[in-house]
Amino acid sequence: MEKFVEQTFLFDFYGELLTERQRQVYTSVVFEDYSLSEVAEELGISRQGVHDMIRRCNRTLEEYEEKLHLVEKFLNIRSQVMKIHELADKYHAEDIAALSNVILEEL
Repeated sequence: MEKFVEQTFLFDFYGELLTERQRQVYTSVVFEDYSLSEVAEELGISRQGVHDMIRRCNRTLEEYEEKLHLVEKFLNIRSQVMKIHELADKYHAEDIAALSNVILEEL
């Protein structure tokens, strides 16, 4: 899975478990594409401090996933639902084709 997509899933599922400040820094750097310098200046900390906080947040989010597997479960369920939709569309298309054949034969 692409790193950004993985980070998005992890943050969506576990972001509320981070502190308010961690969420603020993480969203600013990862999702809003602010530079480390911009965030560091805004918060009055060093660029290294921002970098370390992002790494700690990533590690924390990954640890939650290792313990709870919510993203993994979601992706499995989503793939099953997609298969159901594909099958429903296939059978629906076959029903329409059969119905149109009956209508054409009656004409």
